Amino acid sequence: MRARRLCLVCLVIAWPGGLLAQDRPLTKATAGGAEVRYFTSIDGLMEGNADVILKETRQGKTVTGAVLDVCYPAEKGSDRKDRFVVNLAVNGSTLTGATQSMVDKLPVTVTLTRKPTGDTFEFDGRVSVGQTVTTVTSTDNSDLSEAEFNDSRTTDDGIIAAPKDFTEVSPEAVAVKVKLDAAADLLKGLRGQNVEVALNSLDVTCEALRAGTQVIDINVDPERAPSLIARLKALPGVIAAGWSAGMFDMDRTIRFPAAEWRANGKLDRGKLATAISGVLEKALDAKPVSTKWSDDTGKLTLIFKRPSEVVPALKLTDTVEVTALPAPDKPGGSDHIMLWVGVPATTTADESDGPKLNLVDDETSVEDEDVETDDSGAVDALAKQFKAQRWDADKSAWK
Repeated sequence: MRARRLCLVCLVIAWPGGLLAQDRPLTKATAGGAEVRYFTSIDGLMEGNADVILKETRQGKTVTGAVLDVCYPAEKGSDRKDRFVVNLAVNGSTLTGATQSMVDKLPVTVTLTRKPTGDTFEFDGRVSVGQTVTTVTSTDNSDLSEAEFNDSRTTDDGIIAAPKDFTEVSPEAVAVKVKLDAAADLLKGLRGQNVEVALNSLDVTCEALRAGTQVIDINVDPERAPSLIARLKALPGVIAAGWSAGMFDMDRTIRFPAAEWRANGKLDRGKLATAISGVLEKALDAKPVSTKWSDDTGKLTLIFKRPSEVVPALKLTDTVEVTALPAPDKPGGSDHIMLWVGVPATTTADESDGPKLNLVDDETSVEDEDVETDDSGAVDALAKQFKAQRWDADKSAWK
């Protein structure tokens, strides 16, 4: 089962690069046998909400240079981030420096005292950002080698520009990696377009600030995804664009020949919706109420109603909503269609004549893995109706 995307930013760091010259790494090849070590867990800054990296250059056990990189919430409780990177002068056990923050341009001063304690280190001191002064008292800090640091900070942006098919990425899920200073113009260009932009991908994370790039997630009708990706690639500041993980869960996806479900080279939405609705009507034992296609994402929403089994004497009504999304099974045209079907969502209400019983669903929400997925065999029924293949996760192939 492919996880839903979570909006990730590519970050492949030897030391945070791309913004300042002082960010460039010093390596073990430094003249005289100098070594670079990193601390990534110094506590106490910005009420514990800061992402801190301290890079030290050492000659033996003597520190000869240090750089402090701190990313933190720009305002208390805010998702907006600011960051400063300061070169620290070394005077024995004392590290001092001054700079300004990158986003809000606030003055920054740092004074830290470093003390080895066996195999770990203690840091004490003060960091001021604008009018905010933080007292640092951090014990039991372990350092990392460059190799360990690089391994701990490397992530994948999840973008695949030319997937061979849509079994690892999702046909409606487009992602674009863009330089931070070009992101706003790119987003302005999406205004009025038939697409959905994931709100959480607009947050500029600490990883984005350090990499100087941001990954923006977009949902679009799978039939328009190739043209959107081509347009995005041509925009200023765009580093990569392609498909990523999205709503398609292979356990709930079927694959079948496309010829019967196309008219004039396009998906016959009316015919497909009628067929899906007919299958779900029987599987869910519910009467169809409506079908609606999204012009933005190509998603089909079907609504059904049935008598509720909760206190039959009350004659309550279940409303069942099911979403589905058809797509080619690979980019660049295909003779097969993939159809993803979501887990039915049921709400119960009193729709009887006269006074109504006001019902509220107060069940505690649970994690995704605990969500009930019993849909009366809807996916199996659709597979049978469409003479479709199901995905074999063990063999990573259609069966």
